[in-house]
Amino acid sequence: MKYVLVIPDGSADEPQELLAGQTPLQAANTPNMDAIVKQGIIGRTETVPASMPSGSDVGTMSLFGYDPLKFHTGRAPLEAAAQGIELAENDWAIRCNIVTIDNGNMASFTAEQISNDLGANLIGLMQAAIEDQPQWKFYPGVSYRNLLVYRPGEGTAPFSSETVTTPPHDVTDQPIAGRLPTGPGAEELLALMDRSRELFAESTENLPRTNDGKKPASQIWLWGEGGRPALEPFEQRFGKTGAVITAVDLLRGIGRLLGWQVVEVPGATGYLDTDYAAKAQYAIDTLKETDFVVVHVEAPDEASHEGEVAEKVKALEEIDEKIVGPVHEYLKSQGDYRILISPDHPTFLRTKTHSHGFVPFAICGTGVEADEHASYDEPTAGQSGLNLPAGHELMPLLFRES
Repeated sequence: MKYVLVIPDGSADEPQELLAGQTPLQAANTPNMDAIVKQGIIGRTETVPASMPSGSDVGTMSLFGYDPLKFHTGRAPLEAAAQGIELAENDWAIRCNIVTIDNGNMASFTAEQISNDLGANLIGLMQAAIEDQPQWKFYPGVSYRNLLVYRPGEGTAPFSSETVTTPPHDVTDQPIAGRLPTGPGAEELLALMDRSRELFAESTENLPRTNDGKKPASQIWLWGEGGRPALEPFEQRFGKTGAVITAVDLLRGIGRLLGWQVVEVPGATGYLDTDYAAKAQYAIDTLKETDFVVVHVEAPDEASHEGEVAEKVKALEEIDEKIVGPVHEYLKSQGDYRILISPDHPTFLRTKTHSHGFVPFAICGTGVEADEHASYDEPTAGQSGLNLPAGHELMPLLFRES
């Protein structure tokens, strides 16, 4: 039996005035996702507990069958694993975005998709500024996504579960006042953020962005802090080997912690211009040697963060045509299989942020008896009567014996 999970990140949404009152999933032409519903079942689940912040770290951990209330320690430690950064027992990892603040508002949580080279240059400035503080270390990542690690040695870190930070994508086009770090360790984080403003303002490499009509990156934004996670290997938990295809470090990190193969796909960008067809081909190739393959696509989430209705619909159609269709056809040609479609969380175009709430899921394949529904969208999932209280119940449903 072969299994596939396709994650159209953040695709669940609200009805849109620009789409005549339909959600993006309703408005998008998705015959292949609809076929999965027609041949199987549709339902809905809540991937993010109400007591936790809504994000892909919590949502995907839940989708993979791990209760985030039990296993989640923070987003940054998962991304550290993606970069091969080992955390000791008392170490803390912190996500470090490069952002653009304009008149006290979060103008861009990506510094307008800052280039890898410029991002690495600015993070290098921050590292040089803390050479006399060996407990801190910055790690450059991809574009605006970077990491900061605090290693207290034999001491203890200043952070705790009472430390509160805010994801910058949840502050898009909003004032940052009241959204800055608070609680234990906040003073240290704020000092680094303040220092970055000074360094970035003086950077000659940063200033020429204005010639391209883009605003300079203005500072770092620290968030997603957490200590070393301990996740039970997926094969031990579910008896299946696994692999993940993604352009996002967060998913790579979770995959490595679960003991999965992390498949790198040329042309996978983590943005709207990603190579959807290449992801499908690599998924098909990986299925030849692995029981379970996850294909994660960030594009719908990015479109929501930018408030682009048409781009979100387009991304869903690309996923349907170039990933779901070819992968499903391959599975059907090979014998026993099951395929699952599910977002990790809703991301509303209206707010440009992640949200709590139900997401629709659909499963078809060997041993799955079809229900009467025919389209993959939020209203249909709500009418199905199949409600899973927690997202981590999806894996047992996918893997259950016929």
